Amino acid sequence: MDLYEDILETLGNTPLVALRRFFPGPATVAAKIESFNPGSSVKDRIGIAMIEAAEKSGELEPGQPIVEPTSGNTGLGLAIAAILKGHRMICTAADKIPAEKVALLEAYGVEVIVCPTDVAADDPRSYYKTAERIRDEQGAYLPYQYYNQENPQAHYDSTGPEIWRQTDGRITHWVAGVGTGGTISGTAKFLKEMNPDIRVIGVDPIGSIYQYYKKNGELPPQDQIHQYLIDGIGEDLLPESVWMDTIDEIIQVDDQTAYDAVFELARCEAIFTGSSGAAAAVGARRIAEGLGPDAFVVTLFPDSGERYLSKLNPTWMREHGLLGDG
Repeated sequence: MDLYEDILETLGNTPLVALRRFFPGPATVAAKIESFNPGSSVKDRIGIAMIEAAEKSGELEPGQPIVEPTSGNTGLGLAIAAILKGHRMICTAADKIPAEKVALLEAYGVEVIVCPTDVAADDPRSYYKTAERIRDEQGAYLPYQYYNQENPQAHYDSTGPEIWRQTDGRITHWVAGVGTGGTISGTAKFLKEMNPDIRVIGVDPIGSIYQYYKKNGELPPQDQIHQYLIDGIGEDLLPESVWMDTIDEIIQVDDQTAYDAVFELARCEAIFTGSSGAAAAVGARRIAEGLGPDAFVVTLFPDSGERYLSKLNPTWMREHGLLGDG
């Protein structure tokens, strides 16, 4: 009988798909499509990993509530695991989170608290500090993906081995967006252990800190840190969940290029991903340009563009100057 006992047993082993229309070669560019996970995003991998580790250590007790600052996907990954393990879930989120992500979390019974985006990370109103306050006031467990080493470890244990197997060890470049850093760095650590010559490239929005930090070993001046429209990647602080020594280079992609690539991918590859996945695809294409037929560039699409339809439409894009027609 082909029967799963719960939805989390379907986690992982997501497909790797060549992007031969988006990048016709001679190098191969392929994307790992994480919307095939049970909660439709890459963050399902870390949700269950963080909760099970906390249960094992005794940090998370039966029935204890869980709170997490999230742009949506980690909250849902945690919520799925929390439901199956009997925990109440609370998410704090920045006000740039798409409305459909809030609705989705609420459909799973999650309490969502929306916080202002345009405040410093250490401001009491930020979604980071709001989650910490709820932890202190309500005795909730805070997995804190930005600091939790189970975040990158989950990708070392699953995403990296899957990519190695799916490419028959032929991968030459690993290109991924950098948000908390867990996806890129945990995967990179495994891949570099298998082949130290694999090149790892992070993709960062303009206005984020990562490219400057990688080049200079310190945070950029405050006037170089600003808001951007790409969802789900980039930071204004340096998380402990990014293993920077596993990343060789970080390149930046601007909002316009990322949003243009969303629709290019949908219309040439029939793959609808969000702006972070599209930014990663742009980064992969840039890296692949000029490489020969032996190059195998792998990137990752964290989720589906369906999670962003309140933004991925002409009205919102025109309001934010992304259509180029005034």
